[in-house]
Formats: sequence, structure tokens, C-alpha cells
Amino acid sequence: MAKDFESVKAMVAALQPSYPVYCLRPEIITETAKRFLDLFPGRVLYAVKCNPHPEVLKALYNAGIRHFDTASLPEIAQVRESFGDAACYFMHPVKGRAVINTSARVYEIDTFVIDHMDELDKILKETGGAEGLTIYVRIKTPPAEGTLYHLAAKFGAGVTEAVAMLKEAQSRGCQVGVAFHVGSQCLTPGAYTTALQLVGEVLDQAKVQIAGLDVGGGFPAAYLGTNMPPLEDYVAAIEEGVKRLGLRRDCVLMCEPGRALVAHAISVVTQVQLRKGDQLYINDGIYGSLSETVDAGLRLPARLVRIGEDSRVPTCDFTLNGPTCDSLDVLPSPFSLPEDVREGDWIEIDRVGAYSNALATRFNGFHPETMVTVHDRAIMPSL
Repeated sequence: MAKDFESVKAMVAALQPSYPVYCLRPEIITETAKRFLDLFPGRVLYAVKCNPHPEVLKALYNAGIRHFDTASLPEIAQVRESFGDAACYFMHPVKGRAVINTSARVYEIDTFVIDHMDELDKILKETGGAEGLTIYVRIKTPPAEGTLYHLAAKFGAGVTEAVAMLKEAQSRGCQVGVAFHVGSQCLTPGAYTTALQLVGEVLDQAKVQIAGLDVGGGFPAAYLGTNMPPLEDYVAAIEEGVKRLGLRRDCVLMCEPGRALVAHAISVVTQVQLRKGDQLYINDGIYGSLSETVDAGLRLPARLVRIGEDSRVPTCDFTLNGPTCDSLDVLPSPFSLPEDVREGDWIEIDRVGAYSNALATRFNGFHPETMVTVHDRAIMPSL
């Protein structure tokens, strides 16, 4: 269980950490989860890959999330063994045979995603047949403007292939569904409209009644400089697109938010180890919690934390250098901090709940892993 503190400053005063510390604000997770559960007209699956920390999963579960998008056997095992009544869905389109077998036999997984006919054969053979199985066929979507990561370059079937898989899976006794993913951090609600039009094209040609439709993830989080439409706009686009499909009334609608549920809920507190003019050397970096500042160009809010006094001097821009000996370990965007920042100070960097600890490496022996809970206000409001 994570240690609990009233605030980030109280944590720093108590621990005076020389190592990075993740600060989880469970109230923000409750707020964002409730918002999704209230607005989305179907099942809300948390994408475990985004942040699988046990405290994060517990906070989501306590907030009412009961469905989980899992992409590997360890993720399935973690959810199943932590929450007995939680539902897992195997949403990775490519799976090893032994993994399929174990997920079905040990953890009773009965919902799988495919994007190739060979994967259907593997699933049917390793599970012992189609009875009770639901197979979702993932279709390829076009690149969406304003999306940080376009995922269809690696996964997704074209219309012709998707039609063939739906027909084949149904003919072999499976319930069938359609899935897609518009890409991570999608800033265009219309991307879901376009994807749902493709779903309609697939269903018109396949002439099958689907048991489920998974609109995937992609729902964005707000970072510095992000012009993010409200969640209501995404839900409206999805509802309008789904209505046009004329699905059967018991068709299950699902979504898979990850980033949008947890990005706002965690910050990381780092310590300044050296100052060289306008360069600060801290104990976390792009090989730890902050890789998306490079990979996705995210700009993160930050503030100085100092014990016993508050800095009231003007701010200026600083370059933050990570702790490894790699000269590439430099955050690409400057951070505005008080001009008197010095060695030994702490810097809280906000909005690192998504793809931070989940992507952290052990390069050079540095690995952020300490997590606490705090209850003060985040640097940026969550909604």
C-alpha cells in the first residue's frame, strides 16, 4: 500500500527523497472515471498498458471501473487476481498459442481481438472450440489529424479481409464484433465518425449481426498547449455514428480509455542534483518517466518544491537534463521555474499518469518506482 500524505510538500518534508517519487491523486481518478461512466453509453474498459501500477488499478476499481482492456497474460493475471469480479478482454490482435490457451483455461477469457485469419484458427484450436467465444475483428482506420500515435500502421484489417474474418468466425460458431482504434491522444472527434463509417461498410458487405462494437481508445488528456475538445464531443460523435449503423438492440458498445483516465492523476517529484547556468540536472528523464516529452512532444506543467520557504522570485526557462550518462537524455522543451532554483530543490512535474512508469527503463541503473498518494490540488485542473 502506498504511503499517504496530505500534499506533495508534506511528502517532500517527510521523506526528503533523493529519488523520483510518483504522487497519485486518487480523487482525480474518481472524477475522471465517473465522468466516463456517466457519459459513455456502454462499457468503459481501462487500457491497462497505459499504467498498470497496482495503486492505479485499485483507484480505478474503487471508482467503479469493472472492465479492463488487457493485452498480455501478465496484465490478465494482475487484474483477475486483484479483482475477482472484474472482466478482462484480450485486445491484442496477435497472441502466442500458449498465452491463448492459458488465458482461456486459467483465467476464463472468452473475448479476443483478431486482425488476421490465422489468429482465428489459433484461438479456436487453443481454446478447444467456439462455444462461448466472442471474436472482435479489428479494422484499419485512416490517420486522424491531430493524433499523436497512429496505430493502424501495425494493426487492423482492410475492409475485404475484415468481412471475410467476420463471416468465417460466425460460420464456425463464434459471436462476432468489430473493433477499431483511431490512435492515441486523438484531438479530432470526427475521427470516430470516419471509423464508424468504415464499420458500416464492413457490416454492409459481411451481412452479419454483431454482438459487440469496440470504439477503442484515443480519448485525449490535456497537456500544456493542448487544444482538447470536451469528452461530450467525442461521445456525441460516437453516438451519432453508432445510430447510423442500425445495430441490434443487445449489441454491446465498448470503449478503451487509458490516457484520458489517468494522465491527470499522477505527478512525479524529482530532485535537482546540479545547476549549470540555465541547465538543471535532475534524477528522472527520458529513459524513466518522461519519454513522451520526446516521443510525442508533450509539454508538462511543473513547479518548484522547497522545504521551509517559498520562492517568490521571477521565473525563467531552464533545460532539464536526465540522470543517465546519455547526452540524448535531455527534455526537449524548457521548463519555467523560479530563477533561484538550486541543487537540492525538488521539481514536481505534472500530468505523467499515462505511459510514464509503464515505459520506464532501468538504463544506467536508474529506475523510478516509488509511489505515494497525495490529496492536494494538481498543478493544472483535471477538467
